[in-house]
Order: sequence, then structure tokens, then C-alpha cells
Amino acid sequence: MRRITTKTVALSLVAMLAAPLSGPSLAQQIDPADPSIVVTGELGPDMSAMTQGPDIKGVITARNGDKIKVTTADGTTTVVFINETTKIKSGGGFLGGGNNKLGAAALLNGLPVSMKTMQAGPVLLASQISFKNNDLKTANMIRNGTAQRFAEQTAATQALRSRMADIDNYNVKGTTNVYFDTGKYALSPQAKSELCAAASQAEATTNALMLVVGYTDSVGSDEYNQTLSEKRASSVINYLQQACHWKPYRMLTPTGMAESDPLASNDTEEGKAQNRRVSVNILVSKSVDGI
Repeated sequence: MRRITTKTVALSLVAMLAAPLSGPSLAQQIDPADPSIVVTGELGPDMSAMTQGPDIKGVITARNGDKIKVTTADGTTTVVFINETTKIKSGGGFLGGGNNKLGAAALLNGLPVSMKTMQAGPVLLASQISFKNNDLKTANMIRNGTAQRFAEQTAATQALRSRMADIDNYNVKGTTNVYFDTGKYALSPQAKSELCAAASQAEATTNALMLVVGYTDSVGSDEYNQTLSEKRASSVINYLQQACHWKPYRMLTPTGMAESDPLASNDTEEGKAQNRRVSVNILVSKSVDGI
């Protein structure tokens, strides 16, 4: 990789784009063991040959330094880089003017965004990110909790990163499992009915949150099953919010667990069918249960 000097940075905008994406810089910012974000492709590409990339519309589902994972309505996930040249726009104006730090701080988990990108090989760089003011308010509620004294979202996210190791911090008030065909993440009519019933049960539970976890059977590779479990969880999240009117700020960050924690043996077709599921858990933090 060529060395970026002060002189070459000053010569062109492209060199400015290259600096924050170089290998040494990323190594300082990103923990490769962090399970919250999965990135494919090689780091540190030659950014001098950037071309216009695709427009992306979806929800921010993970953030790690200068990388953002965006999940679209069909469950597809894309990792996009940002840097100081990325324009961040809300409603009718740019956040913070030229202050990139203030703009980047607004890119929260759970925020619906529209992106314009530039592309170099497999790597995408966001040239512009826009979103609605009301969506930003909702994303802030997801991160900070609400006046009803819900558990802080940062604590909930950390719990999911440790694969639900801290689930004992919550009382489970109910669990609904919905099931999927092999390799699919589309919801059946029965699943849709059961999800709205679960939302009604949660609505009647004081201080309730929902935790959605996707699973698969043992068919397929670990990478394939991880992606499939995340798509199943996203399908359930979207339906709960759009059709069952469950509020986003009462939803803990969803996760996919692939073939972990099977309900039944994967040695039989019947067992596999039980394991192709999404679990919708109604939770109340022990610190607020009964208030």
C-alpha cells in the first residue's frame, strides 16, 4: 500500500478519502473479535479509482468506528464506511454544518437512512446519508431509554453482544415462537397472526420490552445460517413494528443465533422444523419490574 504523506493528502480529495480507510487506521479502531458487525472483503483498497456506488435505503443495525451495517427491508445487510467527507443530512439541513463529529454521532442503531455511496472494489464509502428528524428522535429513545424507566439500550446491546449472557437481568413474561420453511425468511399467515397476538400481550404488560432472536436448523454452513437467522429476525421486527404497531423504542436490538440453542434434535425432519424459528420474548428489566 502506498504511503500517504501530508503533501499527497493536500493534492487531492481522493487522498483524503484514502487516509481514514487505510489498514493501520482501521486496526486501531475496530476490534476484529467484536461479534456485532461482520465485514467481508479486504481492507485498505486503492481509493484513487472510486466510482459511483449504489443507493442504499435501510436501517442502521450495527456501528463500529467508521463502519456502519445497514439492513434493508428484505433483510439484506451491507457494510458502508464513513469519513470526514461524508455529508449527513436531517430534514431540511445538514447537522452541525462542517462539524463531522456532530454529524457522525447522529448515526445511531435503529435509525432509518438513505445513502448515496462511492465504490472501490468491494468497499463502499457513504458520500451522503440522510434521514428524518422524527426517526432520529426514535433512535435516541432506543439508545437512551424512555421516561417509563426502561433499561438503558446500551446495556441491552452489550447483553446481546455477549450472546445473551446477561439475560438474567430480565424477567421473561412470555415467549412466542414462529416457524419458517427451509432456507426461507418470509412470514406465514399463521406467524403474522401469532406475532400481533404477542404484541398485544406485551402491550398489556407494564414496562415490557421485546427481544427478537432468529435461529436455523443445522442445514447449511455457519456463515449461511448466521445470515439466514438475522434475516428471519429482521422480518419479524419489521412486521411487529409495521403491522402490529409495536413501538421501536420498546424493542431490544435483534440478533441471529444461527443453529445455536436448538429446541429439538436436528437428526430428524420434525426436529429441524422446530429449530427453524424466531423467538419473540417479552421481557421486563428486574430493576423496573413491578413499578
